[in-house]
Amino acid sequence: MKIQNVHDEAFRPYGKVITTVDCKELCEKMLSTECPGDRTIYVASDPEVENVDSFAAFRDEVYGGMPIQIGYCNGSNHKLNGLEYHRDSEVNVAVTDLILLLGREQDIDPETFAYDSSKIEAFLVPAGTCIEVYATTLHFAPCNAGGPFRCVVVLPRGTNEKLTANVKREGETRLLTAVNKWLIAHPDTGMDKMGVVCSIQGENITL
Repeated sequence: MKIQNVHDEAFRPYGKVITTVDCKELCEKMLSTECPGDRTIYVASDPEVENVDSFAAFRDEVYGGMPIQIGYCNGSNHKLNGLEYHRDSEVNVAVTDLILLLGREQDIDPETFAYDSSKIEAFLVPAGTCIEVYATTLHFAPCNAGGPFRCVVVLPRGTNEKLTANVKREGETRLLTAVNKWLIAHPDTGMDKMGVVCSIQGENITL
């Protein structure tokens, strides 16, 4: 699969590179976070990671004053497995080189939620790069770019927490698996046993 770069014009439909926030202190803090070599881990909000000068810049400048959380997705991964989206942009900071597999929410069939994995594009995010991933961009865990990765994840506060609202499981709400998280998966993952709609068709892309 062709690996493009987030600095390429091809990335523009999916997001943009952010150059106005100094992420050096944040990246240094991330070096002490857990990074398994055989799986991925996700922490939605880490108080230690949030205790950086750039927290205010992300909150006030990038998110326009909205309450935010800073966490991370670290580890090792080589497969697509699933695709999620939120109602807001997500900001990622690549502490190490990593690859994102990205698609467009508009390509999900609104009736069946089917999505053809051949529409996925792969982008290298070089270490030290900060990007905005648009709300309509389908994404999931990063993939390795030579070794285990560390990736900062900034989102509106509360995102990915356990759902407490009693919502009707019909239409798009069938995809709602956590607060502000709509998810579809590939049948190979077996996530249907967890109640996830496994509607990704085609190859479970492996890098």
